[in-house]
Order: sequence, then structure tokens, then C-alpha cells
Amino acid sequence: MKIQTLTCNRLHGVLSGNERTRFMTMTDHVADVPADPDRKFTEKYCVEIYETRTDMGQAVASDVAKHMRKVAREKGNVRMVFAAAPSQSEMLATLVAMPDLPWDKVTAFHMDDYIGLAADAPQRFGNWLETHLFSMIPSATIHRIPAEGEAEEICQSYSGLLGAEPIDIVCLGIGVNGHIAFNDPPVADFDDPALVRVVDLDEVCRQQQVDDDCFDDLDAVPQRAITLTIPAIMAGEALFCTVPGARKRAAVKAALEGPVSTDCPASILRTHPNCTIYLDREAAPHG
Repeated sequence: MKIQTLTCNRLHGVLSGNERTRFMTMTDHVADVPADPDRKFTEKYCVEIYETRTDMGQAVASDVAKHMRKVAREKGNVRMVFAAAPSQSEMLATLVAMPDLPWDKVTAFHMDDYIGLAADAPQRFGNWLETHLFSMIPSATIHRIPAEGEAEEICQSYSGLLGAEPIDIVCLGIGVNGHIAFNDPPVADFDDPALVRVVDLDEVCRQQQVDDDCFDDLDAVPQRAITLTIPAIMAGEALFCTVPGARKRAAVKAALEGPVSTDCPASILRTHPNCTIYLDREAAPHG
């Protein structure tokens, strides 16, 4: 059951000095937009809040499916990027069960993966997506981030595949530290010139992988990864961001109500012209 839909549509001009622009979101809660002499942006996003995680996942899948059909009808092919995380499980399970989706027209990528794990390690994001999605859509064209090879060469190769044509749909989440993909606060760059790069993972991000039961302890979590950059994600035509659970509440609050800043990389989603953020009640900042 949907509880609430919240929208924001406001243009922010160039700010100077200590000037601050304020906007209203999440009912009557106020967010501060920081002064930035070099950046103009429009905040135009939608937040949908659902009673349960299952309701949320079904709603995201329904919207993604509608957009897939629309793009396939208009363009003849659909280029999609998927996140690999437990937050995506309900959405993916619903999506792959839907009949008559144009998977034969889909070219699929994934957002990130670890460096240093064995190719068959179940924690690898490509393997997680193989189980939850890729193995169920055999007619799609799948581009996995390779598990073996020189990391910088993998980044260059994957960038070439990713950048060959525009991305139509991005299915993503938000991390406990506010990251999108593996763009953690210490390495996030809203103006990154690369599409794919090697990053160091911060400890909060790595601990989340333990808390999600992906690894037994922090020492087992790799310290480096390959990730799509923030500009690569933001270049997607439509973004569907799925964020369930109480452990994400602080990150969601920062993303929606704090400054647009790399201190919370997900805050940049507010500037995307076609982004919907789906929450369950537990993740909603004032839920």
C-alpha cells in the first residue's frame, strides 16, 4: 500500500557568498542547499513511500516494466544498469516474474564489483545478479564487469561498452553512507570525467556488506572495487532508486534534506530530471 507521494520541482540559480536557498520536501521539513558559485541545477524528483518492503518492490518493478515497454516501443532497444544488493531483491523478483517484458531487446550492465575476489565468489555482484536476474532473462544481452584482468583495463573496456549508446534505465539504491554504486563520500565526484573507475571503499561501506550478511567480518570485505561513476549513473534517462529498511533512514534523510554534497553522494539524485525514489515506511525519514 502506498502511503505518500512527495514531489519537488524547483530551479536553483547560482548562489554566491553565504547566500542559501531553501526548499520544502518530505511534507514540511526543510532542506538547505549549499552555496555553489559554479553550479546551476533544477531539483525535480519524486519520492514514493510504501507501507512494506514488498509493496515498495512491487511498485518499483511495475514502473520499471512500464518504462521498459515504452523505450522498447520507441527505440527498439533498452539499455539498463542494475545495482546488486539485497535492497533490490523484491523489485527484481517481481520484475522477472512479469510476463511479456521485452528482455530480448535489453542490453544490461551492472554498477560495480569487487577487486580481488575469486571469479566464482558468491559475494561478487555479477554472481549475485546472475542468481537474481541474469539467469532468468536468457534473451537479454548481458555485460558483466570481468572478474579477472587488470583493473584499469577493465574500466576502459567497460566504459567503452557503457558509453556506446545512451543508458535508458538505471535501477539503483542508496548505501548506509549515502553512496550510489561504490561512490563513497571520500571518493565521490559529481564531475568525474570517467564513466568507470577503480575506488577505495570506506569502512562504513565495507561494514554494510557485513551487516547485509554478505561477508562474515570486515576483514573479509575487499578494500577496492570497480564502479560506475556518478556522472555515468546520472546520464541515465530514467532512474528508479529503491531504498528499504531502517538502517538507510539517516542516509535517506541526508540525501533528501541535506545539502547537495559529496558528503552524501545520493543527494545528487535530487538534480536528476527523471528520478523516483521508493521507500518503505522504515526508511522514510519521518515515516
